[in-house]
Amino acid sequence: MRPRSIEYRLIVHFCSSDRSAQFGYHVADRSRPLARCRSGVHGLIHRPAPVKSWPLWKVPKPLLTLIVLVITVAVGVSTATAFMMPIRGVDLLRFAILAACAWAAIELTRHIERKREFTRSSVTAYIDTKAVWSFAAVIVLPPVFASIMVVLTYGLAWLRVQPHNRTGLLYRWVFSCATVLCGTHAAVAVLALGMSGYPGAPGDASLAGLADLGVVTLAAVLRWGINTALVMVAIALANPTVHVRDLFSNFSEQLLEAGAMGLGLVAAAVVVGNPFVLPGIVIAMVALHRGLLVHQYQRASRFDAKTGLASAGWWHEFAEQTLAHARDHQLTMGLLIIDIDHFKRFNDTYGHTHGDRVLRAVAQEIIAEVRDQDACGRWGGEEFAVVLPDVGDSRNLRNVAERIRRRVQSVVVEPADHDGSATSSVTVSLGGAIYPSAGISGLDELLLSADTALYAAKNAGRNTVRLGGVEAPAAEPERRSLPQQAEPPSASA
Repeated sequence: MRPRSIEYRLIVHFCSSDRSAQFGYHVADRSRPLARCRSGVHGLIHRPAPVKSWPLWKVPKPLLTLIVLVITVAVGVSTATAFMMPIRGVDLLRFAILAACAWAAIELTRHIERKREFTRSSVTAYIDTKAVWSFAAVIVLPPVFASIMVVLTYGLAWLRVQPHNRTGLLYRWVFSCATVLCGTHAAVAVLALGMSGYPGAPGDASLAGLADLGVVTLAAVLRWGINTALVMVAIALANPTVHVRDLFSNFSEQLLEAGAMGLGLVAAAVVVGNPFVLPGIVIAMVALHRGLLVHQYQRASRFDAKTGLASAGWWHEFAEQTLAHARDHQLTMGLLIIDIDHFKRFNDTYGHTHGDRVLRAVAQEIIAEVRDQDACGRWGGEEFAVVLPDVGDSRNLRNVAERIRRRVQSVVVEPADHDGSATSSVTVSLGGAIYPSAGISGLDELLLSADTALYAAKNAGRNTVRLGGVEAPAAEPERRSLPQQAEPPSASA
């Protein structure tokens, strides 16, 4: 029998609230045998994988411990609270209505969610809106139905949103569901202790109703906090090298989570008062998802996929705005164009995959050397561009360029299949220009001056710095020079 060919690649990504923690090993089995079905159509034989071969057992031990602990706690508290309150006929009716709305919302938005899943970043929170229905259940239903609603929404999303090839994803999905269950029962405890008439909608327009609203808000924050904290810890354990700033790089999208909780509160009030209004919430969720997809596409278009730096178009827009600001406020602006020396040699010698690794390594060194307010972009091919607002004079600009050059020069990128003896050192040539200078009035002239200086640096033997134009006059007797080491900026600066 031909040995099975199995590929493993480490991926670190997760969905957030209800967010699916997706981290660990992805398995792609390319050797499933073909068989003839009774209908005569060839298909893949899907045999259940043996327990010992589950991808779960291949994750780091600290992560495995966390997964088992969270799932155990979730099952324990769900079981313990299942019979805490009696189940009434009206509870069954409300659960059925909320479950039907959850199914309709997931079904109507599944194509959008699939596109968002494929276009999102791999190390940032992925926010969806399942919390609308599960949080509404927390407020108006007994704990047992709140638990079932969480499991139901995750099950529907698993079946209808996730791609058909789900190999290696199930334990992550179960872990995510468990984190939400833990947060849900913490919220149940808050509501049971502080909300009058729990389970049920908050009180009317009175001080008691206002107090109930405060308790619901506290329950929502606690549910979100537990879910988010557990997922972030899981990602950190799955990939210890990931930076904290990367985990929270799209934290502004947590506004969607707040919106989902708010809609959940509205859904809770509506299902108690007038359930016929609930389809309006479903329609609003569909419209909200379409807006999210457009925003995600816009965000993706701003960044270069290989390096994480700003794309050429977004960088150009930022540079235009920075130059206009410098012109209006009589400030200076520096511009650097950076070219990797003999980049074609990396591709020809070690392959394009190694060339991409070199691009990423250089990009990270550039980011680490400039300030937060500076913008780094991939200009094209093996070239990068950096905008430095309020850089001071040309001496400061040269100092920044020299620091970048020396930092990149210290980088050694080893080929993926190296034997310990093959290494490739990297150098860069830099050309710079500063505004204002003689003959430079706009971005095109600034780019031309920096590009001309770059060619001068390459003609001078590479691995060097050249500046174009004339040094700008200092606007003050003393200028603050750039710090020797700045905090790494975001990709869009």
